[in-house]
Amino acid sequence: MASSLLLADPSELVGHWQLQQAAQPGNSCALDLLQNAALGDGAECLSKWIGEAAVGWFPEPDGIAITGREGSRVIFFSRQKEGLYEARLKTDELIVLQRAR
Repeated sequence: MASSLLLADPSELVGHWQLQQAAQPGNSCALDLLQNAALGDGAECLSKWIGEAAVGWFPEPDGIAITGREGSRVIFFSRQKEGLYEARLKTDELIVLQRAR
């Protein structure tokens, strides 16, 4: 069965994003997705939330995968709509990744 999901070009995702814990609206931080598939500013904030080092990223047909030091996926943000992604922490808490305006 063919899939209708298209893999986003990484250049479409590079830039400034905002991370927010849905249950705690005031708990947010910026996150930069860099051109070289690395995480920039905000990586330490995301790492703290997920409980392990977040260092890179890559697009998937249905979202954005965040990778750890060894290149394996440590969390997955599912695409909700253009510029809006969601993931669940191990505690089942929802975090939102949204394109910064």
